[in-house]
Parts: sequence; C-alpha cells; structure tokens
Amino acid sequence: MARDILHPVRSAGPVRAVASAVVLPAAATLVGRAFLPSGETAASLYILAVVGAAALGGLWSGLGAAVLSFLGLNYFFTAPRDTFRVDKEEDLVALVVFLIVAALVATLLARALEARARAARREREARVLQFFATKLLAPEPLERRLQDLAAALVETLDLVRCRIDARVEPPLSLEASAPGAEGEATAVPILAGTDQLGTLSVLRREEVGPLAPTDEGLLRSCAGQIAVALERARLDAAVEHARLTSETSQIRAALFSSVTHDLRTPLASIKASVTSLLDEGVHDRAQERELLQTVLEETDRLNRLVGNIVDLARVRSGALVPAKELGSVEEVLESVMHRLGARLSRVSVRTLMRPNLPDVMMDPVQIDQVLTNLLENAVAFSPPAGQVQVVAAPWRDGVRITVSDQGPGVPAEERERVFEAFYRGASSSGRSGSGLGLAIARAIVLAHGGRIRIEGSPSGGAAVVVELPADAVPIAQEPVP
Repeated sequence: MARDILHPVRSAGPVRAVASAVVLPAAATLVGRAFLPSGETAASLYILAVVGAAALGGLWSGLGAAVLSFLGLNYFFTAPRDTFRVDKEEDLVALVVFLIVAALVATLLARALEARARAARREREARVLQFFATKLLAPEPLERRLQDLAAALVETLDLVRCRIDARVEPPLSLEASAPGAEGEATAVPILAGTDQLGTLSVLRREEVGPLAPTDEGLLRSCAGQIAVALERARLDAAVEHARLTSETSQIRAALFSSVTHDLRTPLASIKASVTSLLDEGVHDRAQERELLQTVLEETDRLNRLVGNIVDLARVRSGALVPAKELGSVEEVLESVMHRLGARLSRVSVRTLMRPNLPDVMMDPVQIDQVLTNLLENAVAFSPPAGQVQVVAAPWRDGVRITVSDQGPGVPAEERERVFEAFYRGASSSGRSGSGLGLAIARAIVLAHGGRIRIEGSPSGGAAVVVELPADAVPIAQEPVP
C-alpha cells in the first residue's frame, strides 16, 4: 500500500516542543532588536513566534512561547528598556492584553491542529482496517496475506519488526522488518472469542518512542482482523475436510452399488449359462453356442466395467496422459463399430462422414474408449429398433464428432452433472450401467485439449458432441470425484 495511505501521523516530541517555545521567541527578539525598534511592531513578530511554536510543538509549546514573548516584549521593547519594570499604566495594560491574545492564539491553534491530527489518525486507522479487511478476503494463500499485513503494520506504525505467530495446522510464524534502532516491544493476543489463535508482536523504532494509546488500539483492531482470517481458514479447512469425507463416502457407496449390481448381474448370467452347459441333458449344438455366446458377451461386459473402474483410478491419480500420434478419427470409429457389432445390432446405426476430415494428434486407444462409451450409452438409452446417428465433420483445425440417439434425452439442468463419476440421472432409471462412461470420456477429451458437451437431439434424444483439435495442450480440469 502506498505511503500516502499508511503513513503515520506523528505528534511533536518533547525536544521539539521545548526548542520551538525557546528558539522562535528568541529569533523574534533578535529580528526586532535589529530592524524594528518600535515595541508595537515587535509584538507582531512575537505573535508570529507563538503561532509557529504552537504549530510545531503543540499547546504547551505555544503557551511557553507566549510567556517568553511577553517577557521579551517587556524587557527589550517596553520603556524603560532592558528591565522588567513598567512606568506607564497603558504599557502594562498592553502587555497583559498581548499575553492574553498570545495565549488564546496558541490555545486555539493547537486545538485546531490537534483536531486535524485526530481526524487524520481516524482516517488512517479506517484506511488501514479497510486494507486489512480487503486483504483478508482476497483469494490468496493465508501465509501471503498475513505477510502483506505485517509489512503494512511496519510501515504504518514506524516499526522495526512485526511478527505474527498463528496457531493453525501446521503452525505459522512470519515477520516483516525495516532498518532502524530497536525500541519498545508490544505484544497483543490474537483472539477469536475466548480462544487465543496466536500473538501479534511489534517492536517500535527507538527514535519515535513507544506506541500511543491510539496506535495500540489500532494494533488490537488489526489483531482482531487477523483472528477473523485465521478462524476463516480453520473453518474452510474443516468444511473442505467434511466435503472430501462426504465425497469419499459417496464414491465408496456408489462403487459398492456398482460392484453389487453391475458385477453380480453378468456373473449371474455367466453362472446360469455355465450351469446349463454342465447339464448332461443339454446336447443341442445350437443351444450350446447360444449359451457360450452369452458367456462371451457377459465376460466382455465385466471386462468393460473393470476397465472403467481402473481408468477412473488413473484419472483421479493424474496418470491419464495420452500418447499422441497423428491419426484418423474415421479409422478409429470404424474399428469401434466393428468391435461393437453385436451390441449395435439392436438399433439402426447411421454414420455420416463429412469430406476432408483432417487427421488429428490423438491417442488412438483412448479415443477408441471415448467412442465406445458414447456408442454404448446411445444404444442403452435408445428404444428397440431406434436409430443412433454418428456424424464426423471438420471443426476449425480439428474434428467434431456427434453421437445422438432417440432416447428420453438429458434435461438441461443435468447436462453437466452426467459427466460426474457414478452420477445417474432420472432418465437412467431401470437401465444398467455404472455411471463412469461419460466421466472417463470427458477426462480423456480434456486431456487431448478438446471439449465435450451434451445437447438436445432433433430426434428428441440426447446428442453428445466431442471436439478434438488438430493438436493442443490439455485443458486444465478438476480431478474427477
């Protein structure tokens, strides 16, 4: 903060007050003796000296200058000169009037200057506290904020050192300093109610003397502001801990639900098929083939589910780094559709490849997984004999892929949440799935520097749009919960 905001308002020291009370009347005497032989004219010089003493040294300095000026005017400029004796009555009256006027001028001026100094101190304190309040609410690390506050106090209160010891986890201790001789030390507790959260210790510069009562009040107010910051940091940490604990519990519950439902269902089908194969009464070759096909499909389903769980762990650990190479999205899409041929048979799949599709830098395995998850979702939510449409078109310098279905669609308020791990919207009721496919797809697309979103489909279902640039740095993202 600039010094015109935090610069301290200094009061006159005793040395300056005494010097002003003595030197200025003496200077007025010398000038009057040299250039102004008239006593009436010299009185104006003494009044000026009283004004200067009151301005520089305060009330008592002005009153002292008034008394010395009265004596000087009597001794040097009132007949008989060079003596304190007064012959004329009117000269005595003039001297007494001069003393009264000088004392009044000194008193009024000193009080006016003191009132101005008090106003300046109040303004300074208000600015300092406003700075503290603004700084404590800034989105910066706690240590940096407290360091800036300590530096502001060093500048404001003319300190040699300001130290903040905070009882947080982990304990925090920092200080700001400035060159100078060490003077009186002061320490105030940092309190939040009856709990002491730390200590604010300051060391005043020797030449400016101890802290004034107003400065101590400002110091205690600043300690209160620091207590608010520490308490807020403690509460934020507690809230974050509670949030993480809640999210961990939700993830565990969701994973348990996924394991108990999505794993047991294919396992039950596999067990039933194997049991039928072991039945000695089964000798029909076509029936055996059908049962083996069921085992194969359910095994693939188990493999995909376990793969999604493993990929979620990779995403959460930050290990999902694409091994990019220049490749064709069209070739990857053809490979995915060939592999999913049996699952896609329950719907009509229409593909539209726009001409001049550019090659992009991508990890073919990861993009294969994205398209696999999107197509499986589209099939799962489409009605029997419904249509799934896949469109690939040039987009800027990359490729845009849109997978749309004729299912119930996704409400606008859920279009972001469906990308969260294990989240299943109202439209998922009665359908199998772990709720991991879209979460993993988003993580992969963002790792490629692309974008993924859900839009409404003209057919009434949902359309998932994936935009892959030709090459880009990964887009920053929060870890998948």
